[in-house]
Amino acid sequence: QVQLVESGGGSVQVGGSLRLSCRANMHPFNRYCLAWFRQAPGKEREGVATIRHDADLLYADSVKGRFTIADDNAKMTLDLQMNSLRPEDTATYYCAAYFGLVVGGCTFRAAEYYYWGQGTQVTVSS
Repeated sequence: QVQLVESGGGSVQVGGSLRLSCRANMHPFNRYCLAWFRQAPGKEREGVATIRHDADLLYADSVKGRFTIADDNAKMTLDLQMNSLRPEDTATYYCAAYFGLVVGGCTFRAAEYYYWGQGTQVTVSS
């Protein structure tokens, strides 16, 4: 069973930076989509960024140019570097994973991800 554990959340002021990390206990297949989602209170979960096994990337428009997703397959880690943080970035951030054949690019459809971390809180204050 794949287990994902996030770390790196916290509180930061507007314009600051945080780096989230997610560690997996296994990668059962060398084809995958890894993603970061977030959910703010009273809002639906939304996709932030995805990375495919061949490094194909997808970012939500709201974070383009500010956030960077990266993975290290050997270390089984997934990172999210968040710069120029805004109050609207405040949310619980979740890493998610799908292992298997990937047809087309990775998506922000949460139902396609089988494995989820427990979430880490990010709070941006002005």
